[in-house]
Amino acid sequence: MRIDIKIPNMGESITEAVIGTIFVKNGQRVEVDAELLELETDKVNQILYAPKEGTVLITVKTGDTVKIGQQIGSVDTEGAASIEKKEEKPTVVKKEVDQPQPVLEGAVRKTKESFIAELKETAAPEKIKAEKPVVVATAPSKERETRRPMTKIRKVIAKRMIEALETTAMLTTFNEVDMSQVIFLREKYQEAFTKKHGTKLGYMSFFVEAVTSALKSFPDINSYIDGDDIVRRDYYNIGIAVGTEKGTFVPVLKDTEMLSFADIELAIDLLAKKAKDGTVTIDDMQNGGFTITNGGVYGSLLSTPILNPPQSGILGMHKIEKRPIVLNDQIVIRPMMYLALSYDHRIVDGKDSVQFLVHVKNILEDPNRLLLNI
Repeated sequence: MRIDIKIPNMGESITEAVIGTIFVKNGQRVEVDAELLELETDKVNQILYAPKEGTVLITVKTGDTVKIGQQIGSVDTEGAASIEKKEEKPTVVKKEVDQPQPVLEGAVRKTKESFIAELKETAAPEKIKAEKPVVVATAPSKERETRRPMTKIRKVIAKRMIEALETTAMLTTFNEVDMSQVIFLREKYQEAFTKKHGTKLGYMSFFVEAVTSALKSFPDINSYIDGDDIVRRDYYNIGIAVGTEKGTFVPVLKDTEMLSFADIELAIDLLAKKAKDGTVTIDDMQNGGFTITNGGVYGSLLSTPILNPPQSGILGMHKIEKRPIVLNDQIVIRPMMYLALSYDHRIVDGKDSVQFLVHVKNILEDPNRLLLNI
């Protein structure tokens, strides 16, 4: 029985996809749910799995654009697919022929005197001819370049970055935060937290909680422009940027105002794993209202994050580094982190952006504020 392989529905807004890496060869026997190929869309990559066990036949190639519902191959569940074998040309074995050895002609027996004279002539110094330096030709620069087509996701990332710069009035404000208290709490409760919840207490849960609190106080940063209207979200969905080999994905934590520290850490672990495994879904990445990106994991000390339209704000975390600061008129060493808030100045005033970042700073430097909701 032959089962058709078709492009599945991947979301209401997706009408086509591009064939990415193909993992199987025609005529290969596969198990049910075996990975056949990767589909690239303008939202997310998705793996296409074998519908049944059998012999697979794929009729498309990497780079082809396909429509939703289009048949791209089949699985023969009864027998092996017939594979045409290329005609092999007979191997011609060439018979080796012994080559005659050269014969020295005119050999003459040398006398003692002639031999000594020839030896002296050979040993005499000769003029050494100047040789030109050997020039090694190198290939032109263009021949030492490699070229590869942009993936569907990389095209979308590029398009959205340009869109953010061209369609928003993006500005960035900076501040720094003393991470001493967050580090202290993580070290003090890490063992008990991990034992109870099955996941580590990370930095990101503190930032998600701090940002959620700040968004409640400054709702314009949780808003977006729709035509001539400003639409305010009365829910708190925060995207967490995850870097992978295929690009940056931003899966979204939904309703963060209702999540505990453990809920946030578990959700982040799951979404990060799905992003890196290529199993993140469209639903995982939709309806974000604000984004947090952590360049510090790559060693970034300071950067200017770019907005993720139509969102009006994005917070950049950076590397924690011990620096001297003035505290109570004394110079002390503290683990400091620079924070960067990029915002859409069409919606958010400078005053609100600065106060938003100060709100985040105050919570991180004194997490007890979360308990008191201040």
